[in-house]
Amino acid sequence: MYFFEGRKAAEVARRFGYTYRGFTTIVSEFRKKLKNKPEEDPFFYHRPKGRKKSSQTTSARELILELRKKYYSVEDIKVVLDSKNYGISEKTIYNILHEEGFSRLPRRLKSQKQKLERVKIPAEKSRPIDFLPEEFKSAGGGILCLLPYISHYGIDTLIEQSGYPETKTIDRTSAILSFVALKASNVRRYTADDLWCMDRGTGLFSGLNVLPKASWYSSYSHRITPQMNREFLKALHKKWLSLGLLGDTSNLDLTTIPYWGEAEHLENNWSGKRGKALSSMLAVLAHDPDSGIIDYADAGIRHKNESAVVLEFLDFYRDQPGSGDDLKYLVFDSKFTNYQNLDRLNKQQVKFITIRRRGKNMVDRLEQVPSSKWTTTRVEAAGNKKRSLKIFEEETRLKGYEGPVKQINIKGHGKIKPAIIITNDFELKTEEIVRKYTKRWIVEKSISEQIDFFHLNNVSSSMVIKVDFDLTMSVLTHNLYRLIAADLEGYRNYSDQRLYEDFLKNTADIRVNPDHIEVNLKKKRNLPLLLEKMNNYSGIKYPWLNNMEIKFQGASYS
Repeated sequence: MYFFEGRKAAEVARRFGYTYRGFTTIVSEFRKKLKNKPEEDPFFYHRPKGRKKSSQTTSARELILELRKKYYSVEDIKVVLDSKNYGISEKTIYNILHEEGFSRLPRRLKSQKQKLERVKIPAEKSRPIDFLPEEFKSAGGGILCLLPYISHYGIDTLIEQSGYPETKTIDRTSAILSFVALKASNVRRYTADDLWCMDRGTGLFSGLNVLPKASWYSSYSHRITPQMNREFLKALHKKWLSLGLLGDTSNLDLTTIPYWGEAEHLENNWSGKRGKALSSMLAVLAHDPDSGIIDYADAGIRHKNESAVVLEFLDFYRDQPGSGDDLKYLVFDSKFTNYQNLDRLNKQQVKFITIRRRGKNMVDRLEQVPSSKWTTTRVEAAGNKKRSLKIFEEETRLKGYEGPVKQINIKGHGKIKPAIIITNDFELKTEEIVRKYTKRWIVEKSISEQIDFFHLNNVSSSMVIKVDFDLTMSVLTHNLYRLIAADLEGYRNYSDQRLYEDFLKNTADIRVNPDHIEVNLKKKRNLPLLLEKMNNYSGIKYPWLNNMEIKFQGASYS
């Protein structure tokens, strides 16, 4: 009417129920459209079918396609997008990939997933989480099940009271828990901007949005002194004693930690794993054979003071008021210390059980002992089984040792040469002495786990962490695994690696609510048992998580 019939604006406005000013505004906007977009039909607008694409979906499309080209699953892509604050669902990711012609990925082995080609993605800067309501997915959400044990046993309080440093943005508790999160999640390769530091779930473990980058870990560890580590281990030692987790026996052993930098200042130590001597750090660990707790660690052992390590551990143990009488037996191998230090242990009324070095003359003499003097004894072995050993007991004297020692010669254990155990305990039954020494082999297994499962200073890692601090964090994480193992009936003797694989390696959908955090873990065979244990710790408030409660639940998918 207005344009084609030439009617006046006031007349057209009255005809269609507009005010005069409202109609003239419509006319003005229409003239602008004719001027700016003359190619479009001004009267009929054709709307495209389907849901309108959001700006987030458009901007994330290129990243989604790049990750799929590297064979990342929809689930992995979702974890990365959440770390970049893209609110895109898994269904949307799947639809984008389907539109581009990507088919579903085949089922892959864990080893194949670990060999995926990495995609360089700038990670978000690590900062304390603001705890606003949100939802995100985590590929490492299973390690959040360690948090109840950290809080229940007061380990977070020990961290807060320790002398470890903190930064302007990351406090002491979040800093230490960042190291624990990495070690507990069994990430094998660390690069400056890899996907491990983009997982929101592992960041939540420490009260952060995401874990810090590799450079932060290196710079933080170089602010740590050996005295800080020792004081923290003392605080943990006091905690384990108060909880009754340390028995009357401690197994001691040395381990070699390879060093990959300039090593002129280091000594050569034998590495059984590599079958040769190499420039390395020599460390000592003390292990409780019953609870599996590693109570003591020191990575500063030199050749000149190697034999005195057993006395240093004794000083460490007895430094706590009232704890000196708890330790009755020290078990170690033949090269751990010398006979003079065995004499010092005896004079301090500490019982020792160790292996004596076998010389040719000693072996020849034992072969001449009549069979009538050997007795057959059945002792416990692995798998609740028993095995028969032939034992010949005698007293002997050692150079530099005052008085006699009890020598137990053992045959029939599968080795060609006999094993020779010496001890200053003449009252304990022979079967118990042999059993105590066989448990020492457990500490060797634990040491191998420290290197294989927890050690951050791998050759493939760009992190350079001070070895003594790295070892201390390994001990802390290992002990957390022992606490959760003791809580799982039937799984007490599981290795840390297997506990992770069977229980803690799991994807989770995490929802942050105003007053609590929901962790929905993916379906898994052992998940019902794990959730049962998590329910025992319901109601715990976590200070570094804004005093929120965590509710663990099972997700509806596998």
